[in-house]
Amino acid sequence: MDSDSRKGSLGPLMIDLKGPGIDAEEREWLQAPAVGGVILFTRNYRNLERLAELVTEIHAARNPPLLVAVDHEGGRVQRFRQPFTELPPMRSLGRFHDRDPEGALEAAHAFGWLMASELRALDVDLSFAPVVDLDSGLSEVIGDRALHPGAAAVSALSAAFSAGANAAGMAVTAKHFPTHAGARADSHTVLAVDDRNLGQLTDDLAPYRHLIAAGLESVMVGHVIFPALDPLPASLSPFWMREQLRDRLGFDGAVLSDDMSMAGADVGSSCQQRILASLQAGCDMVLLCNAPEAIPGAIEALGDYRNPASGPRLARLRGGARTTWKNLRESEQWRAARGLLDALAIESV
Repeated sequence: MDSDSRKGSLGPLMIDLKGPGIDAEEREWLQAPAVGGVILFTRNYRNLERLAELVTEIHAARNPPLLVAVDHEGGRVQRFRQPFTELPPMRSLGRFHDRDPEGALEAAHAFGWLMASELRALDVDLSFAPVVDLDSGLSEVIGDRALHPGAAAVSALSAAFSAGANAAGMAVTAKHFPTHAGARADSHTVLAVDDRNLGQLTDDLAPYRHLIAAGLESVMVGHVIFPALDPLPASLSPFWMREQLRDRLGFDGAVLSDDMSMAGADVGSSCQQRILASLQAGCDMVLLCNAPEAIPGAIEALGDYRNPASGPRLARLRGGARTTWKNLRESEQWRAARGLLDALAIESV
């Protein structure tokens, strides 16, 4: 691929930063052809003004601009706090749905819109949400991040959430494909295994079918191993990403991996080998977080790697129209959404 083509597309690696600014080494990383995005964490957030500056610096580091993402699901997984709205855990939507399904769909739309509009006001492109793992009660790392035990409720609530986020100018990322619900172990720290066969995963896959039919932009693949189907974690598996997600479910959006530094992805290979294997298995972009020592090697291993099909998929993840923080907070829509979420917060107590 020629240099002009490389300049016009994003690299396949999403990395993180050490603090609320960008040091000289990190600036070199952001300019490497292999890098296509940055995921932010709590350590990168000091206040609104500094966050806006950081996002602007990241976007300005490359042309086309790098993607800027964050995990901002609500509950215990929300990287930016005050003055951002403190979002309740997703489970609160499920509990509301049990009492008032129509009201819960309205609240889910407001949840997605409010989450996305506040991030878009700071020019953050993407939040890795919603979690569509069913609330099976087995996985502690998922826990109240899940919407509901039922596939139909998760499908409806996640679709309403996604529509709200889209209305605020943000694509959504359903996770953790195919599911983390049936694995007791935390894939952050150990290998996570789900012994079910494909027929037993029908309900877990239902929300993906529903969201894909509605135009889902991206999916995050988890590190769970399903030994009855494939010895590899889903994030390294052509069976899951190509045969199931692309071919069987008909997904044509962006596929992202969960963090490749997590123990659940470690099947006896180096981090660089896992990253390459994930891309070759069907990922469009691979995350590498909380392992700064591994970033230079990953950049070198990838070189100017490109999958031509990935470019348009990743481009769809760029943030759309946005307003200022001041105008957002003064809007009637923000006040109404905030009122619905304040009521939801009571559900989570």
